[in-house]
Amino acid sequence: MTDPDWLNRRRLLQLASVSAVALWLPRSACSQPRFSSNPFALGVASGSPLHDSVVLWTRLLLNSLHRGQTAVTVRWEMAHDEKFTHLVQSGQSLASAELAHSVHVEVAGLEADRWYFYRFMAGDAVSPVGRTRTFPQPDAVVNRLRLGYASCQKWEDGYFTAWRHMRQENLDAVMFLGDYIYEYPAKYSKVRTPSGGWVRSLDDYRQRYALYKGDADLQAMHAACPWLMTWDDHEVQNDYAGLQAGNSGLTDPSSPADFLARRAAAYQAYYEHMPLRAAVLTQALAGLARGAEMRIYSRLQYGQLAALYLLDARQYKDPQVCNKGGAMGSSTLNPAQCPAWNDPKRSLLGRQQERWLVDEFAKTKSRETGWNVLGQPTLFGQRDLKIGPGQSLWNDGWDGYTAARSRVTDALRQHAVTNPVLLGGDVHENWVGHVKADYADPNSASVGVEFCGTSITSRSSGSAKLAERLAENPHFVFADAQRKGYGVVEFTPRQLTTTLRVVDDVTRQDTRIETLARFTVQAGQPVVERA
Repeated sequence: MTDPDWLNRRRLLQLASVSAVALWLPRSACSQPRFSSNPFALGVASGSPLHDSVVLWTRLLLNSLHRGQTAVTVRWEMAHDEKFTHLVQSGQSLASAELAHSVHVEVAGLEADRWYFYRFMAGDAVSPVGRTRTFPQPDAVVNRLRLGYASCQKWEDGYFTAWRHMRQENLDAVMFLGDYIYEYPAKYSKVRTPSGGWVRSLDDYRQRYALYKGDADLQAMHAACPWLMTWDDHEVQNDYAGLQAGNSGLTDPSSPADFLARRAAAYQAYYEHMPLRAAVLTQALAGLARGAEMRIYSRLQYGQLAALYLLDARQYKDPQVCNKGGAMGSSTLNPAQCPAWNDPKRSLLGRQQERWLVDEFAKTKSRETGWNVLGQPTLFGQRDLKIGPGQSLWNDGWDGYTAARSRVTDALRQHAVTNPVLLGGDVHENWVGHVKADYADPNSASVGVEFCGTSITSRSSGSAKLAERLAENPHFVFADAQRKGYGVVEFTPRQLTTTLRVVDDVTRQDTRIETLARFTVQAGQPVVERA
């Protein structure tokens, strides 16, 4: 594999900072081209909302006549109305070729808890109009939050029609929990085949993101409300763990020796295509960075109603243990036959992120937060895949890091964190249940509740004996391995209501949406009830 030419990290920070702030630039500062094709073909997005600011994103997709330009001036506007007759702020930013002509504008000084409209302009081209919002003041009394959660959108497995239906849900924000792209060629179903084959270099990742972001339904949902982002493995390579390469299960042409360069390219491409703050780079530079680090874990406050935590379960995790044949990647196995299984030194989040999370839990008593929502990429609760005596657990998720999981649940109990709710993805199935203090004890106390979502399109292989698996894991109250879609959680001071929304058939562009199941949880009672 050739060197992906990861930018000098301080140079990357400089470019990101220039893109993030409003600039005054004369029109002659950079070229103002006339475009023969739409440079905003990848749409617009917003994210990382605070009570007084939000990130606006776009990326110019330039044709061969303009692709060589080092920078293009991009103008932006934010308004109270969709026709932009009541402007709030406007400015200019530089879209640099070194960052794939992407723009991340951090608009500050906004009013709390209100909706805005925004758009970009470059030369004679105007982007689609996006809609975004600020969160309430941290101490504000709030009556409702509608949060969508989703993950795992494999291009070849189906159409992204679920996003079209999600636009009708009247959401305040979307929490995306990983596997935004897939890095390998079409493997099984080929409803539509991704171009480009294997994704290994920076240019490869950019092209794969451009393919996905060219989808009209995904674009429209990005433009509907702010997104909160975390990642899983396929943004880089299947089953990678920290600094160790994974294993795609296919004939991956890349070499494990090239993995760090590949990971660096993937991280840069992720930043280029997501509505993230430049702080994901500055915080990494200030810390003990490992390789091309991006500090994406964070906490956002939604008034007194909810604290939203975004966790990174890939970048810092220790390698999986006891893989069959010593292979890299993941395996299912009997933990009784793996001496390293319960090693307390092993971590899924990494020690620094763990300490940060425990410190945040310790602060909850002074914040008067109703719900504490942890968005992380995978299933949290133990899931024994073997029916009957013995166990078969998957070593890539929380089951493979039991001591680390116990540290999280112990911290939730120690600091009396109110109303913990864990949202997850990764497994391409809906699993709903209770977070237990000790999964080895069926009578163990419930610490919180869990809603692990299905995929937007990605296939599942676990539908066989699902009822038996559910009985084998009584802390779960519901599971479904067939249907694809997303979840919507509505929080109020008194209860949350989670609705599992699923499409009929991901292979049809005209597929319909319906409710698979609905659940409620009363504040102060970590018990999931079927509504």
